[in-house]
Amino acid sequence: MAVGLLGIGYGFYTAPKDIKEVEKLLAADSHGSHDVAKHEAPDSHPAKAESHESNSHAAPAAHEDKSHAAEAHVVDAHAEHEAHLTHVLHQLQNKPWAALYVACIFFMLIALGALAFYAIQQVAQAGWSPVLFRVMQGITSYLPVGSVLFFILLILSGLHFNHLFVWLGEGVTDPNSSAYDHIIAGKAGYLNFPFWIVRAAIFLLGWSLYQYYSRKNCLAQDEANDNLYYKKNFKMSAAFLVFFIVSESIMSWDWIMSIDPHWFSTLFGWYVFASFFVSGITTIAMVTLYLKSKGYLEHVNTSHIHDLAKFMFGISVFWTYLWFSQFMLIWYADIPEEVTYYVTRIQLYNLPFFGAVAMNFLFPLLILINTDFKRITWVLVMAGIVILLGHYVDFFNMIMPGTVGDQWFIGVPEIASILFFLGLFIYVVFTALTKAPLLAKRNPFIEESKHFHY
Repeated sequence: MAVGLLGIGYGFYTAPKDIKEVEKLLAADSHGSHDVAKHEAPDSHPAKAESHESNSHAAPAAHEDKSHAAEAHVVDAHAEHEAHLTHVLHQLQNKPWAALYVACIFFMLIALGALAFYAIQQVAQAGWSPVLFRVMQGITSYLPVGSVLFFILLILSGLHFNHLFVWLGEGVTDPNSSAYDHIIAGKAGYLNFPFWIVRAAIFLLGWSLYQYYSRKNCLAQDEANDNLYYKKNFKMSAAFLVFFIVSESIMSWDWIMSIDPHWFSTLFGWYVFASFFVSGITTIAMVTLYLKSKGYLEHVNTSHIHDLAKFMFGISVFWTYLWFSQFMLIWYADIPEEVTYYVTRIQLYNLPFFGAVAMNFLFPLLILINTDFKRITWVLVMAGIVILLGHYVDFFNMIMPGTVGDQWFIGVPEIASILFFLGLFIYVVFTALTKAPLLAKRNPFIEESKHFHY
């Protein structure tokens, strides 16, 4: 966490502060091309210079008109150059913010994915999983912490500390402003800061409240003489899943898709869900394997691990189905306002864009399709690390093109942000795991779960 904080601070410190710094950076990058251009300047050709001089003496009036036109062109070119420099300045200033945003939302949604999986187990009255409930609850304990940090990031975006969300920019909905955008203006009834931040507060608070009370009831069930707390959790989990499926879709539009406010996809909510859901399940498997290696979770056996690995495999295939469905339909239709989203990513983010498919589909498919491999610890750890990195890259692909454009690379801010939130995640999760017994001993299905074999 300390190393991550230092790196995040370095990223903000080294970000350009004004247009002059951007100009110096761009000039340094294009220094070689400027040297070549000098050798091809018009003045280096005497014949052309002489011809130009004779023409100017022969037709002074025409020359004067051309001079005025040239001056106007220079003014326009200068204004365009200034606008370009301002745009690049915003992109480079966004870079540390975007790196922080990707890592913050990714780890928060891992906890949310684990929470959704836990709620599904409760509602399904699954007999195999109760021995893993405390692991799930430990992972979901990060959700309130991650929610607070993420909400602060959203507030800072609304206060114009960054330019992550174009639609939050000044003048974009004002017809009299030079920054006016008629598409964003048409969505202003939905995409406006007060409504947006209220929705965020409702979603984050709702998820965190379910996390808190479901864990509280589960702990209370250990000391109870009946199944009252278990039944409360069952009803609460059913209500939560209804709230979750609605809020998750809206969340994906608000916090990710609105970064590219001209683009939309009706599959996007499901796509984002699949990404963080498989990440949450993978994290459950990784923490379980770690605790098991340290001598804890005595009732967890290879059948439990095998089931978690099957979910890792199945949801990875589900993610790929959604990725391909969204990509293929938009690419084949070739509607300009839709396909631009993918053109940008293929041209500017080619390696991470297709790399995410290899990490999130090909690798899990080739490794986890084998039944025996689903029970081997080192294979699952390797697959889990690749899946988690792959879905971080997936969120990187969703967020970075709309915030930093072609000014991206995985450098100090990106790595430092991952380190900080990973450190915080590990600290919160394992602290929560030490606060309660690792076995939900009074769960009605605990005996079935202890003896789960197939």
